[in-house]
This record gives sequence, structure tokens and C-alpha cells, in this order.
Amino acid sequence: MSQMLQMFQQAGPLQFSAMIGQVAPYFASIAPQFVELRPGYAEVTFPKRREVLNHIGTVHAIALCNAAELVAGTMTDASIPEGCRWIPRGMSVEYLAKADGDVRAVADGSAIDWSQLGDVIVPVQAFVGDKAVFRADITMYVSQA
Repeated sequence: MSQMLQMFQQAGPLQFSAMIGQVAPYFASIAPQFVELRPGYAEVTFPKRREVLNHIGTVHAIALCNAAELVAGTMTDASIPEGCRWIPRGMSVEYLAKADGDVRAVADGSAIDWSQLGDVIVPVQAFVGDKAVFRADITMYVSQA
């Protein structure tokens, strides 16, 4: 079991969410709240607040990218085989609609063969309520540690 998943299970969603900002300080900029983390799945929410807004009063594109990388990375960490490591290699994104409220970002890797090494494409979607506002494919490079 990955250290990240162990931390989540031991600390619980609230404390883990606070701890992730200590491990990787940039993620704290969106004030993420983990909902779930397990092999093949991660879900985070973050509030629409002044610090994440753009000039038209909607959630900034880079805040959405930040959430996407957070859920994709933690889910990848929880999913890869023991003795492996990962690093993001690239990200392609689509902005589907204005993010005009609190955001929920989901990385669903349930269809991914996590035993493979090399480039793994992790899909992420973000929602405001039931409205899809963002989509990303994040390429994670998985290798032996």
C-alpha cells in the first residue's frame, strides 16, 4: 500500500487535506478537501473563493489544472504497484463551461491497467454541481523505483 494511501486512511479526509498542503505547498492554494482516495479513484472539492478567481469572477483555469494534478497524482500514487514511482509528464485540458461555483474534481482510473510501466493516461473531470466544466488527460510516467 502506498504511503499516500496509508496517510489518507490513518488521518482521514480532513487531516489528510491539511497535510497535503504541507507535502506539496502549491496545492494548498486551492484549499482542497479530499472526499475519497483509493486505488483507481480520487475525488477532491475546493471552494469558489476570491483567491482562485479570474478577472471575470469564475474559477481560474490554473486552479482547475491544480485540482486535476492533485487528484491524478494522489490516485496514481495509490494505484501503482509497490516498488514503482511516478511523475507527471504532460497534461492536455479542455475548458467545457465557466466554473462559477464550488468545484469537484474526480480522477477515475478504474479502467487503467496499473501493472503497466511507461506512460499512463489518467483522465480527470471537474464539475460545478452536476455541470462538467473541465476535462484533462494527464500523462503519468510510471517506472520502477
